[in-house]
Amino acid sequence: MTHLKLEIKRLKSNMLKMLLTVESQVKKTKKALVTFDKDLANEVRETEKRINGLELQIDADCENILALYTPVAIDLRFVLSNYKINNDLERLADNVDAIASYILKQETAFDRKLLLQTKIIEMFTICLKMLSNIIKAYENEDTDLARKVYAMDQSLNDHNINVVNILSEHIKAEPLNLKKHLYILSSVRKLERNGDLIKNVAEEIIFYVEALVLKHKNKV
Repeated sequence: MTHLKLEIKRLKSNMLKMLLTVESQVKKTKKALVTFDKDLANEVRETEKRINGLELQIDADCENILALYTPVAIDLRFVLSNYKINNDLERLADNVDAIASYILKQETAFDRKLLLQTKIIEMFTICLKMLSNIIKAYENEDTDLARKVYAMDQSLNDHNINVVNILSEHIKAEPLNLKKHLYILSSVRKLERNGDLIKNVAEEIIFYVEALVLKHKNKV
């Protein structure tokens, strides 16, 4: 195995670690929100530091491969895609870290009925399913599986649109809980954005495997 192939293998290993760590962050944040587990929310916030460190390592891996080995064709596309995927995953992790911070700022649990009405728990579940598909797609270079996240993302978009009407009624009825309702609204917005970030990752997987650019085009 050439030095280039060894470096690419190491890059893929680090990226899989990043993907799995981000997936774990989403799982923990969902559980912390539902159970109002502040210890778990704190764990998410601490793990964010490790994700930042891993992001820097992957950036360095990509830059070193480009500088030292001048990859071409699929190897070049792989490195360029990983550089972009790395950034999207770090931003995704930032979003769930922010939701964990909302949990820590509250003295009492979020109302279970409201969590169900706003579909925020369902949104977490959809994000996790999308991430599961992406992890398998990345590991196996499966572009058909990567494409499946587009349909799932539409559900996140729909929930994001509907949440305003749901929360506006609660804010009118419970003005003293305004801050808590705004935290829920912000969390829904961040989960919708995470769906977009996961779609970005899918696009990069399709790009490096098929040499097909989907950005700014209708998905196929």
